[in-house]
Amino acid sequence: MTDVVVPGARDVRGTLDGAGETAVVACPPHPQHRGHRGDPRLTAVSDALGGRGVACLRFDYGAWDEGRGEREDARNAIRWAAEEYDSVGVFGYSFGGAMAILAAASIDEPLIGVSALAPAAQVGGDLDVVDAVADLNCPLQVVYGTRDSTAEWESVVDAARERGASVEELSADHFFLGKHERIGESVAEFFAGGTGP
Repeated sequence: MTDVVVPGARDVRGTLDGAGETAVVACPPHPQHRGHRGDPRLTAVSDALGGRGVACLRFDYGAWDEGRGEREDARNAIRWAAEEYDSVGVFGYSFGGAMAILAAASIDEPLIGVSALAPAAQVGGDLDVVDAVADLNCPLQVVYGTRDSTAEWESVVDAARERGASVEELSADHFFLGKHERIGESVAEFFAGGTGP
């Protein structure tokens, strides 16, 4: 585990777990609802990736900026990872799932994929995640809970299915209690397949 300061205009700090030639940038849930890089869904994904020889950068957003600054934080984290690793993917949960899709759809860095867990469909009133799904130039995975009444994920799932993305449903609410390990394995499988370290 290594502390990372993500270059950029905002104060963005992260934790780098694991090692390898590939890294996944993990975007946390909403910072105004206690979302942070230590979120158990992010750490479960990081642990599963580490078991497959993939590094994971979990970061905290800078000061709240209605989604725009947070999207730039995610893009800066991707840029940092792209300089350090041969290949880069992006994962996010809830608000972070929206950030992962929005950042990936608006950056020039090549990505091996984007995985979004319970992604919100809209951020800040004018950042449309559904439109961003159509702009992605890499594989997409969306995982959602059938009992999730917190995030408005339905239109993102519909858009993901339309583009032939990998869509997985779990019998869970927005917090996926008891499902963290399964989520970690599913996301790691998406990024790394069956390969070991």
